[in-house]
Amino acid sequence: MNNINNVNIIMKILAKKYPDPKTELNYTSTFELLVATILSAQTTDKQVNKVTKYLFKKYNMPADYAALNPEELEKEIKSIGLYHNKSRYLIDCSKILIEKYNGIVPGLRKELIKLPGVGRKTANVILINAFNVNAFPVDTHVKRVSLRLGLASSNKPVEIEKELCKIVPENKWGQMHHWLIFHGRKICKARNPHCKKCILKKYCKKFQMDT
Repeated sequence: MNNINNVNIIMKILAKKYPDPKTELNYTSTFELLVATILSAQTTDKQVNKVTKYLFKKYNMPADYAALNPEELEKEIKSIGLYHNKSRYLIDCSKILIEKYNGIVPGLRKELIKLPGVGRKTANVILINAFNVNAFPVDTHVKRVSLRLGLASSNKPVEIEKELCKIVPENKWGQMHHWLIFHGRKICKARNPHCKKCILKKYCKKFQMDT
């Protein structure tokens, strides 16, 4: 069975299992989503939500962050990994938004990736969740699950994105991104994956090789 046939079956199974796929980051504006996504690098969404619950009550506009110094912001986000770098990213990012975009988060990938702390994955997360643009963010969960299922073969996120975009219908990119994340968090974990109770084991390349 080729990857296109496989992915269609896998999507139907995941759609039934996770019927309402969306980001688990909490936000009320595109800028808050940008902040939360930058904070989420190498940190769980759950931990980010704990921090932003209080952070966004104090600071929820670019001007708020632009007025801070790094040490002030570090105190607010110190429970998150890489908080030194992230505090500077958020401040610098906010200043650029004010200077170049009138304080508005741009809706183009080529503009988003110019912002400090925003790589291709982060830009794609912003595009699908804030602008309803078809994109396929590849994080560690998407990478791990797609490789184990045999839907991708490269270890490079950009190449994995290209491979997945070829076999997943464009209007399903965002949903598939979330489905793979949910399945990676709940079942296909990095360590001790729950293979025996996995609903995709019949279509999983890794499971077939290990059994």
